[in-house]
Amino acid sequence: MARGQVRIIGGQWRGRKLTIPEKAEVRPTPDRVRETLFNWLAPVIHGAKCLDLFAGSGALGFEALSRGASQVVMVDQAQEVISCLKENLLVLKVMNAEIYRAKIPREWPPLATVFDIVFLDPPYRENLLLPACFALEEKSLLADPAYIYLESGQDLEDQALPPGWEIIKRKKAGQVGYFLVKRTGASHHAKTSHTHE
Repeated sequence: MARGQVRIIGGQWRGRKLTIPEKAEVRPTPDRVRETLFNWLAPVIHGAKCLDLFAGSGALGFEALSRGASQVVMVDQAQEVISCLKENLLVLKVMNAEIYRAKIPREWPPLATVFDIVFLDPPYRENLLLPACFALEEKSLLADPAYIYLESGQDLEDQALPPGWEIIKRKKAGQVGYFLVKRTGASHHAKTSHTHE
């Protein structure tokens, strides 16, 4: 199996390289986009519980751990991706991460926690992004508040997202949009909305 590499850009493992499978579906988030994303997340990353749902290279999950996240769960559907992620866990001697194989949003691993930060970067052509967002709500996997990073080949607006989700940051790199969403909980959102009248 051909292998590539991706570099961790900040935190305790800055400069360390991760081994990744060279598959068309595995496209690590570019360095400058990751830099922007983790600048956005800097106030909330330390001690956060993170979920990387279409982990691929694992670049986002390992970057989060490197920068002080307390726990990361990574999920991917491809066995060769899972094997690479487990190798990287061993190389970096990571104790606070779990890796599951599942085909999101149809299959879900047994997740027994709520997450402060979720990374959603599915293959663009498969239209998995919004179904995964709604499934996160249905399964009550999100803290209040939670931050969700979305990567999409199409533009996104608040009304396409679950109730109580609001896009607070957005950027484009070529054809791809990068979004940071803040979730404040649908019921909480409904109760407090009248104060803005």
